[in-house]
Amino acid sequence: MMMRKNYNMKKTISMKQFIVELGQDLSEHEKQRLLELGERCILTRKDYNYVLDLKHVEHLKYECNNKAENEACKKEYTYGQFVVKDGVLYFSEHCIESKDVMQNETVNKIYSSLNEEETSIEDEIKAKPLDDTNIDFVIDSILEVCPEVSAEHLAIIARYNK
Repeated sequence: MMMRKNYNMKKTISMKQFIVELGQDLSEHEKQRLLELGERCILTRKDYNYVLDLKHVEHLKYECNNKAENEACKKEYTYGQFVVKDGVLYFSEHCIESKDVMQNETVNKIYSSLNEEETSIEDEIKAKPLDDTNIDFVIDSILEVCPEVSAEHLAIIARYNK
């Protein structure tokens, strides 16, 4: 069975919205840990409502080497890809990469460290399930490499929260 595209979905959502939309079946511990990413990260999705890439909320760009043209470029990091299928939260082997986005090396480290059995989701995505036994490791690993939010960003947010 092929995955169906949803053309009417929001492409960028907060962690809170992710939990509201897709996290009804997650444990309270999983929800709490995911919310810890909410201050620093947002989720983006391209074609499928339940496949989301984790990016820094400020869309910071980092130097990369464009191997094709052998020149420097700047891209944003993705720090993981979450998939929610049949009420189960998964961490994907790969994130979406493009001319503007590259996968942070921590994604491979996290994925290879998970002892759970790999699942193929619709033949396109390889992922491992997350639960209360491994969510702490995944969130802590992402928080180690994902930068804190800048003072400027916090000041902007503070204006909206008044």
